[in-house]
Amino acid sequence: MKIIEVETLPPDDSQPLVLMIGKFDGIHKGHQKILETAQLYKQKEEILAVMSFSEHPLWILTGDVAYKEKLTPEPEKIRFLQEFGVKRYYRIPFIKEYANLSAKTFILEHIARLNVKRIIVGEGFVFGKGREGGTKELSTYCRKLNIQVIVVPLETENGAKMSSSLIRAFIRKGKIKEANAQLYRPFTIIGTVINGQALGRKLGFPTANMELTDTYVLPKPGIYVGRATVDAYSKKWNVLISAGYRPTVNGDHYLIEVHFLNFNDDLYGRKIAVSFLHYLREEIKFQGLDPLIEQMKKDKLEAGKILPLINHNNVP
Repeated sequence: MKIIEVETLPPDDSQPLVLMIGKFDGIHKGHQKILETAQLYKQKEEILAVMSFSEHPLWILTGDVAYKEKLTPEPEKIRFLQEFGVKRYYRIPFIKEYANLSAKTFILEHIARLNVKRIIVGEGFVFGKGREGGTKELSTYCRKLNIQVIVVPLETENGAKMSSSLIRAFIRKGKIKEANAQLYRPFTIIGTVINGQALGRKLGFPTANMELTDTYVLPKPGIYVGRATVDAYSKKWNVLISAGYRPTVNGDHYLIEVHFLNFNDDLYGRKIAVSFLHYLREEIKFQGLDPLIEQMKKDKLEAGKILPLINHNNVP
């Protein structure tokens, strides 16, 4: 994939494009529908392209950290887009000055520099200063450039319209099953294993402490059942995941610790990708380490019962 940094205006380009515009955080089932639609409309000489902001506009404009947290960091998002056949990625570093760009200017001065044949967007697409433009305005301005606009209806899951915001809310509430259903794959966090206090090892439950590679949406504190891969290997290992503040040992910051159920190699400095599959229980402050050890044994037994059911249901 060719990644093009757009600092002011996109570079003039004669390559015929089918262009999708959006944040595409999570590449959820709604995004996948847009990508599949673009593939259907693409003509032989055209290539698929995505135009996206480097950061969520509302994070830059409001400073609300909820919009800084990602379902899918940019490197992972680009990898997913490549799998769907996207050949060009126009990356716009969102700054406050860009927020003042009108919807009309965006299309007639920015998009006009590219040889766009078709634009594919979702039903709720908005753009321009103050989110002034919607799909109606997009079609009006694109008509002047002879660009076809295809609006893809919003996907729903159990009656709820799919959105990255809803998936983030599910994850923050520990509703991993609901989040994964909309993502159409397990929510996954990637990080590097760092040295910790080695308390888990002393308790008979060695854990890998994760230093996250990006600002992810953080799951509700608690214990989860999941799977993990190590480095670039495809083999998946069953794991218990502790996410939260470790109140029993007076933890002072959010930490994700991973206990591998059937893997005991040295993990320090290695990259692991941890997929959340099932919310097991809330984080509890125990009165000492002995009750904590007993609960961890129960968690491990419960995970052993749950994992075969997850495998049976063909969770990827």
